[in-house]
Amino acid sequence: MALSHGEEEKVNDVSFALDDLSKKWKIDPIVRDVHLGKRTDIQDYTIKINQVTYHIPFLSGSSLFLLWDCLWPDCHNCCDKQGRLPLTSGDITNISKQLGYETKSSFLRNETYVATWDNDSTSDSNSPIITTLTMLNLKRKQSENETDNGHPLTCRFLDECGSCQLHPNKPGVCWLYPFFSWSQNEKNLVSVHASFQLTGDCPGFYLSKKMDDIMPTLIKYSEIIYNYTMNVNTTIREGFGKIDVINY
Repeated sequence: MALSHGEEEKVNDVSFALDDLSKKWKIDPIVRDVHLGKRTDIQDYTIKINQVTYHIPFLSGSSLFLLWDCLWPDCHNCCDKQGRLPLTSGDITNISKQLGYETKSSFLRNETYVATWDNDSTSDSNSPIITTLTMLNLKRKQSENETDNGHPLTCRFLDECGSCQLHPNKPGVCWLYPFFSWSQNEKNLVSVHASFQLTGDCPGFYLSKKMDDIMPTLIKYSEIIYNYTMNVNTTIREGFGKIDVINY
């Protein structure tokens, strides 16, 4: 099946990112193919930990899971390559105070811009869901605006040692990386789901026969992911963002 223009452009962006990543890191050819969507044997392995259902790629042809481990401080690509920094209402409160703003309005006027983007996910019924989010975003550079939305930029809060100058008040989405999350209404209850961002920017992905090594990470991130997703929902209810969901 031929790719649409948007899908082809996305694959090209991932391929370019992987080529750039390969200049410093050794990327497993199979991991590369998974990022580029070239594997035909990828299955969605789901595992629920606490209140989060994870969707982990499983390669049935070779019985391998695609897993992840953070390589910081050797790597801080998430701060160099992140496409946007959406803010929850809690982020706005905390970061505005840290940056010395007396009012949220002045912080929003000087440090943020509005961006819209799509998150693709899969429901339990295997029907595609496109979630379009519109949220306030923290400027990664002082002159950033909506034309920079989705394009990798080095964050101005990243110091020369690879640490975040906003930590621990960095945006919730930074804590979330390399996962993305979404919520679904299942039997009148909100359920939270998460999967990997496969953008080609992170060297921490690897293949394994077992899930054992990543379990502590999934347990740790389950709280981060759940809280962030609930905070996004609260942010939207408070009028700091908008979400549109299309189920095909």
